[in-house]
Amino acid sequence: MIFEYNFKNYNFRIILYMLALSVLGVLLIGSASGRDSSTVMKQIVGALVALAACLVLSLIDYHRYFKFSALIYLGCVGFLIAVLLIGKHTKGATRWLKIFGIQIQPSEFVKIGLIVVFSWFLSRNREKINHPLIIGAAALLAAVPLGMVYMQPNLSTTIVIAFTLACMIYMAGLSYRWILGILAAGIPAALLCLYLAVLDIVPFLEQYQAKRILAKIFHSDSQYADLNRQQDNSIMAIGSGQLKGKGLFNNTLASVKNGNFLSEEQTDFIFAVVGEELGFIGCVAVILIYSLMVYECLWMAGRAKDEAGKLICSGMAALLAFQSFANIAVATGVFPNTGLPLPFISSGISSLLSMFIGMGIVLNVGLQRKSMNH
Repeated sequence: MIFEYNFKNYNFRIILYMLALSVLGVLLIGSASGRDSSTVMKQIVGALVALAACLVLSLIDYHRYFKFSALIYLGCVGFLIAVLLIGKHTKGATRWLKIFGIQIQPSEFVKIGLIVVFSWFLSRNREKINHPLIIGAAALLAAVPLGMVYMQPNLSTTIVIAFTLACMIYMAGLSYRWILGILAAGIPAALLCLYLAVLDIVPFLEQYQAKRILAKIFHSDSQYADLNRQQDNSIMAIGSGQLKGKGLFNNTLASVKNGNFLSEEQTDFIFAVVGEELGFIGCVAVILIYSLMVYECLWMAGRAKDEAGKLICSGMAALLAFQSFANIAVATGVFPNTGLPLPFISSGISSLLSMFIGMGIVLNVGLQRKSMNH
């Protein structure tokens, strides 16, 4: 099968973008961790393993995964059940599993698993996509893993997965009547939740989650000063880099890393390190690479040889676009404070490996694209 591929169609640009972000990630993690060799080495090994997995998966026909769709879905749910039952509890949340001494975050892999499962499900039902039964089945398929990720509690990842799947359903041909209906119900519901959050009686939000949202809305209120400190420091760090930044590995006392201004500068707030050390130019370059990767995914979606391939590429585009945007929006104070890794850059092997795996599958869709002269 490998020899039947036309390698002129292989999208080397995506490999180049992923490598650029990963190398930058290793440098920034080295700087943010105070050149902690074990953290840096772990990220380098993780990136190399992830790249190898990506290259192997890019040569495996993506249609093969659809035979195991039910198994992939059950695997996702099984992993999430295991997290809730025997997961490692850290910083008030249970999101990690220890397997053979290696700590993994299953919700990161569930993102990719659900993109594959939904590509299969939606492409099989493309003629009946607006039928209430199909919409209901899709909602149920999504609700089980989403509910489990939410229970960890991990609201930010729940929102990322929900957004990704919603984009895929839209790409599969969802009628605007459904979209308008959901908005008509969703907007008043969101406003009601906001009102209840002010009264501190939102039944499905943890108290700290509600407070973070309120802290963003009522930013100048002194009672939320502690909750906003992380983001205020992050904005200050990004601004302090000015146009060209203070340079990688800078050790000034006023640096974010050295002043203990941020608690998650290697993961959730790594964009603050980008801003401080590489300046406005570095921030724009990072955002540009993400934009180019999303564009490549959508370009390949437009040339995919079937509906399932189109949906895989669209799903990965939505995931990459929303997660990178959300992380940067938190670091720049646009979104409420929430924990999401910056794809390919943040410290953490689960996130790195899952994004490379997803892109490997996208590369295979691109490799089998239809020629445009048909």
